[in-house]
Amino acid sequence: MASTLTDRLSRLVKTMRGQARITEDNVQDMLREVRMALLEADVALPVVRDFIARVKEKALGADVVGSLSPGQALVGIVNRELAATMAGNEIGGISDINLAAQPPAVILMAGLQGAGKTTTTAKLAKHLIEKRKKKVLTVSADVYRPAAIEQLKVVTKQAGAEWFPSSADDKPLAIALAALDYARKHYFDVLLVDTAGRLAIDQVLMQEISELHHALNPVETLFVVDAMQGQDAINTAKAFKEALPLTGIVLTKMDGDSRGGAALSVRQITGAPIKFAGVSEKIDGLEVFDAQRHAGRVLGMGDIVGLVEEVQKGVDMAAAQKLVDKVRSGDSFDLNDFLSQISQMKKMGGLAGLMDKLPTQLTGKAGSMGPADMDRAERDMRRMEGIICSMTPLERRKPDLLKATRKRRVAQGAGVQVQEVNRVLKQYEQMRDMMKKMKGGGMMKMMKRMGGMKGMGGPGGMR
Repeated sequence: MASTLTDRLSRLVKTMRGQARITEDNVQDMLREVRMALLEADVALPVVRDFIARVKEKALGADVVGSLSPGQALVGIVNRELAATMAGNEIGGISDINLAAQPPAVILMAGLQGAGKTTTTAKLAKHLIEKRKKKVLTVSADVYRPAAIEQLKVVTKQAGAEWFPSSADDKPLAIALAALDYARKHYFDVLLVDTAGRLAIDQVLMQEISELHHALNPVETLFVVDAMQGQDAINTAKAFKEALPLTGIVLTKMDGDSRGGAALSVRQITGAPIKFAGVSEKIDGLEVFDAQRHAGRVLGMGDIVGLVEEVQKGVDMAAAQKLVDKVRSGDSFDLNDFLSQISQMKKMGGLAGLMDKLPTQLTGKAGSMGPADMDRAERDMRRMEGIICSMTPLERRKPDLLKATRKRRVAQGAGVQVQEVNRVLKQYEQMRDMMKKMKGGGMMKMMKRMGGMKGMGGPGGMR
């Protein structure tokens, strides 16, 4: 939904230039584009109808504010309604997880097989340990899927939590109660219970999870759903809502290409707030869901707050300061520094992760890159790393030593052609030249040249 809706609204803003007021006619044009984008993203039809009706009611007859064009004003209205739909009654668009209970607070994970329940359980354990400073125990009550118990053991260890052993020969209810007893006796703050899933809804599954819920009385019952399932996600959400008093939703695989549709539908159909979003396969790839920030991503406004958080989390600030000091002192920017910059970008989620959080106005043509283009760019980065790592420490410090014979040796070591080595060296030289300009007052001159960018705002007047 993200790229489709962004493209459609961008075209609309251009066609509505010069119009001074939002009218019935231009609202209909805009709503047609939004409706098509939402339906293409597999948003449920009742949700689309309700959303369009609310946008139309707020938009009709509204005067253009300040310097905004009608197109930009309408995009602003769509942005606010997107955030409101996904946020519900949550203050600021964020619904925090509830741990207000006599320890251990039990969290029950529910959902279909393949939605990512087990890995999400471990990711949530890591989040609770790092962000909430809790002592966490996990247990698998999935006695049907081969290796489900072992999988939870492995990912729990990666998360830094403790795992309670269970066996496929045991009953799910007996496993859960034994884990709860262990958690009480060993003073755990939180018990995460990973339940069984099926490839489709069935009565046995619903009966089993209802019994678990009744016996454990969890403070949170989280519905884990694949964000790329489309209409299937809606049908699954309805079934789980009827069987369980859901308290929250976790959307997984939000880094997929067609994200967004499930977020709108599942939120409205279940009435439960979206609490977390899985944004990567890594163990720390779980974000607290922020409806306003997600709406901004969908409309191409980016997520600058998320980008800053990624920078703070992934960048070695001491190393960055060391590089700044090195450039200021007049020392040359070498290939070791270049390699370090590539490594830092990977820590921040790679090129795809960065592009996803930047507004489309800043990404330009790169913002229209598809998944295949992103994969190619990521492979190019890894190839660059391989080429630089095939050089000797002396060559990395003094790139001018790399003449024809040395280049052939480096190419052979990295398994590439000499042209690839030349390309990496050219990219390095471009960055080195940029670093030279930043020395002394060069940075200020560059900023003055970029002065024309300061007035650039996103849709709806975002600055």
